[in-house]
Amino acid sequence: MRNFLALIQDCLADVREIMPWDLVERMAANPDLLIVDVREPYEFEAMHIAGSLNVPRGILESACEWDYEETIPELVQAREREVVLVCRSGHRSVLAANSLLVLGYQNVASLQTGLRGWKDYEQPLLDGAGQSVDLDDADVYFTPRLRPEQLRPKD
Repeated sequence: MRNFLALIQDCLADVREIMPWDLVERMAANPDLLIVDVREPYEFEAMHIAGSLNVPRGILESACEWDYEETIPELVQAREREVVLVCRSGHRSVLAANSLLVLGYQNVASLQTGLRGWKDYEQPLLDGAGQSVDLDDADVYFTPRLRPEQLRPKD
């Protein structure tokens, strides 16, 4: 039986990843760059990269096409733009980038290390009101908190 990380590894055969410092460079070099944050709306509201577009992973494919309730025109029209997908840790964004490639997007990358790595690189994050998020607060937010039932059973 395959697991989540094996699926990610399979997608990485086709998906290009960039590091946070690469994204900083790409943002400076290409003002038309589209950053798509595939986390859930409550995660995006807590903190995100300025100018990013929130398209939750669960609706991504229909958001990329016309005539759906979830259609996001800017995303539909971005098939030839440079698109970087971001999430919390860089896993959902790999799956999302793979989907965009399958749908015909031509210049797609995933942010390796996700927003956690972006924060570790000390890049700015904004909350839903457009206010700067303190990086120490972001550090607390990104610290995993597993519940006991999420832990692997002992053999």
